[in-house]
Amino acid sequence: MSEKIYNFIVEETDSNIRIDKYLSEMDEVFPDFEFYTRTYIQKLIKDENVLVNSKPVKASYIVVTDDNIQITIPKPLTVDVPPQDIPLDIVYEDDDLLVVNKPKGMVVHPAAGHTDNTLVNALLFHCKDKLSSINGVLRPGIVHRIDMNTTGLLVVCKNNNSHQFLSIQLKEHSITRKYEAIVYNHFRHESGTINAPIARNPKNRKQMGIVPGGKEAITHYRTISNLKGNYSHIECELETGRTHQIRVHMASIQHPLVGDTVYGPDNKLAKTLQGQTLHARTLGFIHPTTKEYMEFTSPLPDYFEKLLKTL
Repeated sequence: MSEKIYNFIVEETDSNIRIDKYLSEMDEVFPDFEFYTRTYIQKLIKDENVLVNSKPVKASYIVVTDDNIQITIPKPLTVDVPPQDIPLDIVYEDDDLLVVNKPKGMVVHPAAGHTDNTLVNALLFHCKDKLSSINGVLRPGIVHRIDMNTTGLLVVCKNNNSHQFLSIQLKEHSITRKYEAIVYNHFRHESGTINAPIARNPKNRKQMGIVPGGKEAITHYRTISNLKGNYSHIECELETGRTHQIRVHMASIQHPLVGDTVYGPDNKLAKTLQGQTLHARTLGFIHPTTKEYMEFTSPLPDYFEKLLKTL
């Protein structure tokens, strides 16, 4: 397979950081980059596959506004992703797809340097070679993702036809995706919509944020109940699916998710939880073969139910 070449200009909001850090965080612009770790980027720089203004640089080079960067990927990154006999909570399965209930703490797919104990490892063991190949060797069958510490439903495709069919539904925002969360602070209204663009936070590139000119992001929410201690149990329905969308949107209206120390408080309660209290509860889509609408619901996980009872 041929090499890949990327060319781009450093924007003012991205200046004054090391080039290896800058390139390792380019996945919002170039999706392929999510597979390239900082270590891999450093090797590319060392091998002079990264040029700044037509000249090789060191990994410690600090990028500045209007730098012209060219990066050459000698060949598509491939890794050996081993099948692993990891238990799967399969809600539904047929010849085209399966719906999986992902547990807390499980990463959806491997990245370079991290190829074990992911959902994909488990799927490779369960499905053998019957997974779609559209998203490459690191993401076979994966159509959409949820964060490592988010629990709940994902659809996985066994062939490319079903993958393409579901991808169109995602693009058209016709897939039903409802989440439940526990957030800080009570609501004075029953429901609302947050329509605010999301991109990488220019002040903290490890986070996403509401950024003018970012990708369109729309979240609908409704209050299920206000809880004691100034917490609330809510449902969020995604119209779009940006990275950390619910977490960023709810924090932007002063209702960060409980347990989310990236966008919310790192307090005593958060320390007792393993990440954000967020569960992908309902997933609905039109089946690629039968063309019938199917909808699945996952029960709240034990940690979530326990916290609800406490509150």
